[in-house]
Amino acid sequence: MKLALFNGNRLGVVVEERIYDATAALPYWDNQYAANWWLRLCKDFTQLRPAIEATVSKEQGVPLSAVKLNAAALHPQKIIAAASNYAAHIQEMRDRAAYEAWLLEFGVFLKAPSAIIGPEDTIELPDVGDAEIHHESELGLIIGKTGKNISEEQALDYVLGYTGVLDITVRGSGDRSSRKSYDGFAPIGPWMVTADEIGDPHRLGIKLWLNGREELPRQNVNSGDMLVKIPAMIAYISRIMTLNPGDVITTGAPPGVGKIVSGDVITFEIEKIGRMNIYVR
Repeated sequence: MKLALFNGNRLGVVVEERIYDATAALPYWDNQYAANWWLRLCKDFTQLRPAIEATVSKEQGVPLSAVKLNAAALHPQKIIAAASNYAAHIQEMRDRAAYEAWLLEFGVFLKAPSAIIGPEDTIELPDVGDAEIHHESELGLIIGKTGKNISEEQALDYVLGYTGVLDITVRGSGDRSSRKSYDGFAPIGPWMVTADEIGDPHRLGIKLWLNGREELPRQNVNSGDMLVKIPAMIAYISRIMTLNPGDVITTGAPPGVGKIVSGDVITFEIEKIGRMNIYVR
């Protein structure tokens, strides 16, 4: 199932090129999740799924072009991002003479949830002096249940679904979290696809184009090229911090990262998930 947030964070089900409003299928929650129904949906999706699916047959739906899609994550407690998880990206960073060795080792860092924007939104470039600002196209996943010290064998059971994430970054050698947490530096979307529809998450094509030049993709890779696969990544992260419903994990930048400037249009697509445009100014 493709779950989208749209028109001011209503819940929608995407079927082909139409979206069906499933907001009425959500119960009223008077507890710790009342202020954020999305986190509760992530937690209780299995129980809510039949009612959400039923809206597709009850509602007429409207074309996707008639709605405004929002980011495919609503106020997650945290965004955990993987670094240095594709060999070819490590090599392209190693070729930068000023790059510090520790930045080329696998690790994770936190990215501010306030950086999230959605499809067709705009990245407002901050003033960072002479530093370059780069795009990094990544497969993202959304956690569906609380877990700590999760085993690799059980790790995928904690994944509710998958989405696309652009990890926009100020290129440099300083702290990753600060370089990657400016407002607008975490476009997420176009929607979340539940794990059962994705199957093996390590067989997905990831592509990024700049300014409509589809014959020349900036990034073109398969998620199977990850050095640390998703089960090992989840196990590693959960030894450090408790994972909660709605948490977003990004799986690392493929090779082909590059500079973005005002006026650029970024087009980003992940196989089995979808495509979105992001604007830069």
